[in-house]
Amino acid sequence: MQTKTRLVLAIASSALFDLTESDAVFRRQGLDAYRDYQIAHEKEPLLPGAAFDLVKKLLTLGQGNVVDVEVILLSRNSADTGLRVFNAIQSYELDIRRAAFTGGSPPFRYMKPFGVHLFLSSNPIDVVDALDNGFAAASVLSHCLEATETPTIKFAFDGDAVLFSDVAEQIYQREGLAAFTAQEQAAADEPLPRGPFAEFLTRLHEIQQHYDAEAMACPIQTALVTARSAPTHERVVKTLRSWGIRLDESLFLGGMDKTEFLGAYGADIFFDDQAEHCHLASRVVVSGHVPHGIKNLR
Repeated sequence: MQTKTRLVLAIASSALFDLTESDAVFRRQGLDAYRDYQIAHEKEPLLPGAAFDLVKKLLTLGQGNVVDVEVILLSRNSADTGLRVFNAIQSYELDIRRAAFTGGSPPFRYMKPFGVHLFLSSNPIDVVDALDNGFAAASVLSHCLEATETPTIKFAFDGDAVLFSDVAEQIYQREGLAAFTAQEQAAADEPLPRGPFAEFLTRLHEIQQHYDAEAMACPIQTALVTARSAPTHERVVKTLRSWGIRLDESLFLGGMDKTEFLGAYGADIFFDDQAEHCHLASRVVVSGHVPHGIKNLR
């Protein structure tokens, strides 16, 4: 019998629950008022946030015999103000047992000890910290979407600056489409460098292989949704092949809006380095902005 593959998701309280009201108190009145507000509303349940449904699906996946899933709460709250969050976790019967409450300090320091594979937050600063320290991370956009009914978890990824580095995108931004196309054709047999989500995709692929080996229906699907088109698709295909990665679906859209395609695919979450693409896609799927690469120079 194969050993379970471990998958660890770290999530900020702002991505798991809707903290709009309490955040407004903090911004208008400061930390002391925020602390008082959270304590006064400690027993009031929080509404689900952008990544709530994804977390529920992942925790259900972890109840099987193939994947060891753990979701860890990484929060800038103190333990005192964070008690409301844990009360909400218990009220929704989410199997989240470990947490780090940093009291306002950057939470990325605890990702390595926890063995985190993916970090989701609504705080762009924390996401950038995580990316800069080698972790897959995204800033999830708020949404008002119904959860997908299927138990299958569908991940959708942009290519350049997400799965791959932005070396090709840099050429496109500096020299234009013709130079980008010529470069990618010339380098078709040269694998693209790995991007911030390459390791996370590899982990998902390892999980999929367990199900393939046991002839079980795999509850995880992956898709590439990229603005690339032929002939620049060849380098992408050969890069993934060199990594030993099999994607379930690949969409080469040639610059078309990705929104309808993501809806048709039924993605549970979509990762893209361009904020505009994420905002458009958030109308139909949960979107995670990956502030990495030349389009996000700070």
